[in-house]
Amino acid sequence: MAKIGMIGAGSWGIALAWLLDNNGHEVTVWSALPEEIDMLDKEREHKDKLPGVKLSDKMAFTKDLEVAVKGMDMLVMAVPSIFTRKTARQMKELVADGQIIVNVAKGIEEDTLKTLDIQIAEEIPQADIAVLSGPTHAEEVGRGLPTTIVAAAKKKKTAEYVQSIFSSPVFRVYTSPDVLGVELGAALKNVVALAAGMADGIGYGDNTKAALITRGLKEISVLGVKMGGAPETFAGLTGMGDLIVTCASMHSRNRRAGILIGQGKKMKEAMDEVKMVVEGVYSAKAGLALAKKYDVQMPIIEQVNKILFEDKPVKEAVNELMIRELKPEHELQWEE
Repeated sequence: MAKIGMIGAGSWGIALAWLLDNNGHEVTVWSALPEEIDMLDKEREHKDKLPGVKLSDKMAFTKDLEVAVKGMDMLVMAVPSIFTRKTARQMKELVADGQIIVNVAKGIEEDTLKTLDIQIAEEIPQADIAVLSGPTHAEEVGRGLPTTIVAAAKKKKTAEYVQSIFSSPVFRVYTSPDVLGVELGAALKNVVALAAGMADGIGYGDNTKAALITRGLKEISVLGVKMGGAPETFAGLTGMGDLIVTCASMHSRNRRAGILIGQGKKMKEAMDEVKMVVEGVYSAKAGLALAKKYDVQMPIIEQVNKILFEDKPVKEAVNELMIRELKPEHELQWEE
């Protein structure tokens, strides 16, 4: 049994807390919102973000970050990506040398273009950092439906330890040394999912969605490999797998926000209606900036930015994607 501090009590944090508790671990949940902790402690259920998932009496809830951090075998960072650095900074003096921190959020910092694991490492250099990511909607994990995911870390023993803690008969964990590739796939697939939702909202069909998923994965892969990620990562669970589920499922807040934008709502209106952090909105600008920095063509990411931040009509953006200069699908050589 391990002692685990869950830093963040949104839908994903609570789903993982439920899983870890079921795995027999001692779980303490912290939230920056005192009212959220009061509600969870009293109701033993997050009725707003994860209704129907009952939490056991063994699980502890605290408003004191020190209680959730000190003496824990593992810390799980489950705060929205826009609060990752701020929360890590608050934790810095509480984290012991070599204490394992597992990032489960998805995003890229807009002003620095840094992935979440790098942000945590900068703020808490003494920590042993891992990432847990994949096609894993909280709503299904909290119901015990079969799910697969990847634990990535620079140290093999760290990834394998995370694997052993989270694995269960309904939650299969693989390991990977490609932390950068896992983080990039996790963040940028949310931007493509916004595009897929926009296409749904405007009434386009399965052909359109298949094109967005496939070409979106191509954009992510080319950028990711150029930045140092492994091609296998983008063809795996944290690349193709996560992209498919986020573009296809109504559990996806990014797809839902995209649908609303496709139906004519502005970005802010869509985010307000979804009532959850839409990570793709925050990663869109960073994705475009990375494309420019590494000289990679990412037309889908570019058009999503124009729709989100320049109020470009969705139909006009799709048309622009369709009438671009014609080209081969791959850089394969013809046999003469």
